Parts: sequence; structure tokens; C-alpha cells
Amino acid sequence: MSKPPAPSPALDRLAALLPPSRLLRAPAQLSAYESDGLTAFCTRPLAVAVPETQDEVIAIVRFCLAEKLPFVARGSGTSLSGGSLPIAEGIVIALNRLNRILRLDPAERIAVVEPGVINTQVSLAALPHGLYYSPDPSSQTICTIGGNVAFNSGGAHCLKYGMTSNHVLGIKAVLATGEVVEFGGNSRTQIGPDWTGLFVGNEGLFGIALEITLQLLPRPERYHTVLAGYDSLERAGDAVSAVIAAGLLPGAMEIMDALALEAAVAAVHADYPPGCAAVLIVELEGPRAIVESDRVKLEEILQASQAVEVRVARDAAERLAIWKGRKSAFSAVGRLSPDFIVQDGVVPRRRLGEALRKIGEWTKEEGLRCANVFHAGDGNLHPLILYDGRVPGQLARAEHLAGRILRLCVELGGSITGEHGIGVEKRDYLPDMFTADEIECMARLRAAFDPLGLANPGKMFPVADAPALVQHGLHPLEKAGIIFRE
Repeated sequence: MSKPPAPSPALDRLAALLPPSRLLRAPAQLSAYESDGLTAFCTRPLAVAVPETQDEVIAIVRFCLAEKLPFVARGSGTSLSGGSLPIAEGIVIALNRLNRILRLDPAERIAVVEPGVINTQVSLAALPHGLYYSPDPSSQTICTIGGNVAFNSGGAHCLKYGMTSNHVLGIKAVLATGEVVEFGGNSRTQIGPDWTGLFVGNEGLFGIALEITLQLLPRPERYHTVLAGYDSLERAGDAVSAVIAAGLLPGAMEIMDALALEAAVAAVHADYPPGCAAVLIVELEGPRAIVESDRVKLEEILQASQAVEVRVARDAAERLAIWKGRKSAFSAVGRLSPDFIVQDGVVPRRRLGEALRKIGEWTKEEGLRCANVFHAGDGNLHPLILYDGRVPGQLARAEHLAGRILRLCVELGGSITGEHGIGVEKRDYLPDMFTADEIECMARLRAAFDPLGLANPGKMFPVADAPALVQHGLHPLEKAGIIFRE
């Protein structure tokens, strides 16, 4: 447990910007912010600022700049890579009260939202217009759009529709320099560099998004959701390859192994085929005629895939029941173990079987258990490594296994992250994927947005950030024609 922060004159000055009830300083108040979803890391901040307006966020960031005070923006704290872990000598800026949907235009199919809006609230607001917001991370009922933007979140349906970056059209943000900028707009028709795409996925190292313009999609005319059980992970993986080889593009393809199934059944009473080593969830969606045609092909593929059982959702309730088990998998594992690490890496689809075999071997070597849940369509693995932090050495073994899995992903031609970001958990593995020159280039880019390194310091980079490279004179972003607003 971190020690209580020492009194700070800077916080006394910060108190002038917010009512006392919205500047949290007592140890009991700070304890809820000491970690995010990656509870293996824990740091107590100096204070937590709770702004309610964009102007308050801007004022706080400018205060931090003047005081050279590090800050970490935070939404619901669902990051699984330590991306919103506080800084001991800095403050947390909690954005949950910036939770308004500022505009919803069904004609343009856009929604303009503040960063504290919950992911599913966008789709609920768009539902009367026959629209929805596609990115659907497992934590979508509690995670915020601001956090989704920071880490370029994906979800089960990213195979067909892409990540958060594919659905963000524009951003208004306050940079760590205190400058307020506007990137993009209301459509994809833009001239010049894609600054919006650059900002999405920056992990809070550039500044804080204040408004996000989201692209909405028409709700699919029809869904066809199938659950297939297999007696081995390899057969489930082979079925995924067969679906893709047939030219089908499902909205989602997910696999859960036996341990993940056990957890989901215990937690939410998911009705999955008993005794299976793995289940595959395939969901077709789109125009009725196309889904009907693809349904016939999918049925033929699954019949030939040696599935031990195939179930088709007969209505919306059965479809939601299938997805409830999958969406609850991460939290459900808590019923099987007091502690666990959720890893996140990507391998090419054709090497899924090889990766899973290696993970199984290494799990036995470390004397641990590992539940596997993954977005099978794009090879995004989510091994859940179970351990008991009260047992000496188990956390170290779990972290060692997690590191082996990340390096395996790179060796097989994949990535050390699919959607959870780098944060603090994976920063030491960045050199396994990038050269020193590439990392230096990224650090220079970060310095252009945040010369003093105040925004979410200590994240992503394995070494100290590159020195500030912005010289006196015209800001490099201003040279690029970006709009600044006071």
C-alpha cells in the first residue's frame, strides 16, 4: 500500500479552481484511484481532481503546466495495462462527470460526446434512429469513450467493423501544453495529415480529449448467431480458418476455452455445451438476403468442422445470452482465482494453433492455470493467467509467463498489443517489436505534443522520454494548420 502523500502547496493553489468536494485529498478518497483494471500495480496520487466542464479540464491542465505537475486522465479505470495508473507526485483528472451526449445527428450519422460518456450509452441514444456505435469492448457497459479513444479499443465485432480509430471522425482536445485543438470534423473527407487518427491510441500521452465525434452505423437488419462446441482448441481454430477461407466475413468470431467456459457458467449461468474443450461463437449480421446466403455456407462449414454440438440463437434473448457469457469472461475468472493477469497480444490467424499449444506448455511449466479467450477472427489473444498473490513467487511466475506470451506473439509475426495498449505492463517489451530508432521517433512525436512529459508519464516507453524537441517559435502543430481555440 502506498504511503499517504505529503502536504503540497501546489494542491492548495489547485483548490482555487474547484469546490472542496471535487478535489479529493484524503487517503480514503484516493484509495479508489490507486490502480485501474491491472491491480498488480498500485500507486497513490497526490490528489484527484473531478471537473464537471470542459473549461475546468482546460484550467486544470494549464495549472499543471504552470506548476510542472504530472497528471493522468482517467475514466472508469477499466484499463488492463496500467494505462491509467496514477503518478505518486501527480494528480488524477477524473472525467466521469463530463458525460453528456452533446449532439446526435441521425441524418449525418454522427454523435458528438464528452469523454465520460459510457460506451453503450451512445448506442442506446442512437437506437430510436435505427443507428448504433459499433466498437464493443467487453467492458462496454462501464468503460468510457475517452478511454476507448486513448487505447483504441476494439471488441468482439472489430473483425468486420474495425477499432475505435475507424469510428472517430473528429476530436477536440486540450494538449499538455494547455493549447486547445480541433482535429478532423463531421466526415471522413479531410485534407492533409490524419491528426485524428494520430490522437486515437495515444494512451493519454498527448493530452485530454474534450469532445469526440463518432460515426454511427445503421443497425443490421438481421443477426444470425451460432455457438459451436469442440473437443479441442485446435479444431475450433481450424473452423475459424475455414470460415475465412470460404470468403465469409462475420461480424464476430470468438473462442473460449474450457477454463473460461467454467468461469462464465459459474458467474452468469451461461448455457454452454458441457464438457467442451472450446466453443466458437460466430455472428453473421447485415442485410437479410446476404445473411441468409452466408448462413447456408456457415452451416456447411460447421458441419464439416467436427463440432460436437452446434446451437443457433432462435431469438434476440438467446443471442444476448450467448454474448453475456463471452462478455463476462474476464470478470468471471475472478471466481476461479483470487488474482489474474489479462494479457493481450496478436498472432496471425494461421498460427493460432501453434500459439495456443505453446501457451498450454508454458502454463504447465510455470505451475499455473490459464484461461484463453480471444477474438479468433483477427488473432487477438487474451490469455487470463491465474495466480494467488498471497503465495510467494506466484505473481513473478505469472508475469514471466505473460512476458513469454508477448515475445511469442512478436516471433510469430504479430504484435504485443491488440487493443489494451502498452501502459506500464508492456513498456519493457516495446524493444522486442520496435528498433531503437523507431522508439526514438515515437518519443519525439510525444514531445511535440507534451514537451515537459507531464501527461501520463511513465507509460508506454521503456526508457525516459526523449528530451523536449520543440524549439521557441511557431508550434509545429500550428505549422500543420491545426485549429487552436482558447
